[in-house]
Amino acid sequence: MATFRNFLRSLTRRTAKNLSDESFLGFLKGFEVLIAKILSLAMIVVLVVAIADLARFLATELSNPPYGFFTTTLIEIFGLFLNVLIALEVLENITAYLEKQTARVQLELVIVTSLTAVARKIIIFDSKQAGGLDLIGLGAAIFALAISYLIVRSGNHTGER
Repeated sequence: MATFRNFLRSLTRRTAKNLSDESFLGFLKGFEVLIAKILSLAMIVVLVVAIADLARFLATELSNPPYGFFTTTLIEIFGLFLNVLIALEVLENITAYLEKQTARVQLELVIVTSLTAVARKIIIFDSKQAGGLDLIGLGAAIFALAISYLIVRSGNHTGER
């Protein structure tokens, strides 16, 4: 009977230890890392597909008459290039998370990615289909992101000293 009581006490202690805050937080952290790894693998697939799409588009454009020239506007081509760059920046954000860098550095990367995405939107902006209010909204977004970037960047350099 004493061994059974010892077994129950031991089981109770192990269960309490496994349900402690530290163990649970460790489980959550491991889960977050697993999700980040899955997202990074998915982003690699997205990048490969985006690069293949860009290569196919360029090959089609350069092989159609007039040969060696683009029949579409450079704005469309720049949009495809910027899609690849934005995907690379998102992958960099995930990598920074996995490297456990500081939150400020991650925030800086997110702001730069957002700036690139909004800049892409402005570069491919079609003034025939969208109005001036859309352009003003994009300008306000870039202004707010630029101010945010300056604040975070100055905070990062102040904290490094």
